[in-house]
Amino acid sequence: MAKKNGKPPARYLKVRKRHPKLLAAYEGFARACEQAGPLNKREQRLVKLGLAFGAQMEGAAHAAVRKGLEAGLQEADLRHAAFLAMSTVGFPNGMKFMAWIEDVLEPRKPAKKR
Repeated sequence: MAKKNGKPPARYLKVRKRHPKLLAAYEGFARACEQAGPLNKREQRLVKLGLAFGAQMEGAAHAAVRKGLEAGLQEADLRHAAFLAMSTVGFPNGMKFMAWIEDVLEPRKPAKKR
């Protein structure tokens, strides 16, 4: 499982270091997909998050949350996506999706003083 520190997973970074041409091609394809239509970055990140939820892909959800924050999504936007999923794929799955969101959000918050 990826470290939940807001950075790409170590495995991804390792593969990118070992196979830079391959990952450059993949990342170029991803950029071309983003530029192929009218959705703005914020909308794209919400779509990607919904797809990650629907495909039950935890790592992809973590990435979508991380990239969504970079694109200007607020914590409330991300949590709303999990709430919306609940009425489609059920409450337990929605709670799982909420946990995936919190996996990324919680390490970003400063430690509470006691």
